[in-house]
Amino acid sequence: MPITMSRRDQEAEFQILLDRQSALDIGAFVVDGVDISPGAAIPSDGDRRIDQALQGFFFTCGPDHIRHPEPVEGFDDGRRFPLHGSLCGTPVRRTEMPAPGEPPGCFAETEVLLADGGTALVTRRWAISRDEAEVLLSDRVTNTGAKPFAPMLMYHMNISGSMLGEDTHIGGTMFGDERQPWRFGEGDSAHFCLPAAKTADDGWAQVSLGPFDALSGRSVIVRFSTVTLPFLQMWRCQRGTADVISIEPVSHRIAKRTDLAAAGEMPMLALGETVDYALAFQIR
Repeated sequence: MPITMSRRDQEAEFQILLDRQSALDIGAFVVDGVDISPGAAIPSDGDRRIDQALQGFFFTCGPDHIRHPEPVEGFDDGRRFPLHGSLCGTPVRRTEMPAPGEPPGCFAETEVLLADGGTALVTRRWAISRDEAEVLLSDRVTNTGAKPFAPMLMYHMNISGSMLGEDTHIGGTMFGDERQPWRFGEGDSAHFCLPAAKTADDGWAQVSLGPFDALSGRSVIVRFSTVTLPFLQMWRCQRGTADVISIEPVSHRIAKRTDLAAAGEMPMLALGETVDYALAFQIR
């Protein structure tokens, strides 16, 4: 059974379904009775874990890899990192709900078997703020294996393209005063990745997508800590029956692992060391 978080105020009534079978990611985000997740309108890369995850509103790439498969360093047996890393589809080990009277939320621990044979512990805390009706996420990745590994993380927030119209635009701190068309790039699928840290406000970047007619002209607003998520990636796909757009705060620019390592952008996490990530989103 999923875990449900909900909030009702003058801005919006929403429900979030957290998936125990996939690292406590979000299977559905229902706002005023409308699920803004793409559902089955997604492309398939042939990995059933990712096909299932893309149908929901939120899934996590990492903690050892974030994009398409690449060879695992130090192995000559053809071993490759799986699509979007090892975490997706991993059931949580333990969950803990807040005490009576505390704000809605959930805490979870997930043990992850990494592609190089190591292990990591992902401790995740979801919460809803009392004042702004934001959904807050705090993640900590701990190396519990016998050797160092290079942590990578990317969050996918997937939205049904059917929600978007001619007036829908992308805005954010990394764009300055400009608003970008949601149908960016060329063709039926496109993506971009931009630095977000330099234009962040007190270490937090913000991006918005909207307005949505189905949500009475409201938008999705996402904030993320650029300390460990210094880039914003966005992806869209309107190919065949697929119709989805995704907001993706991410730890690394788009490049091969070997190129990132050569540039000193793949620092290692030693046994027992931790790295933290944080973001928040709301309908406004």
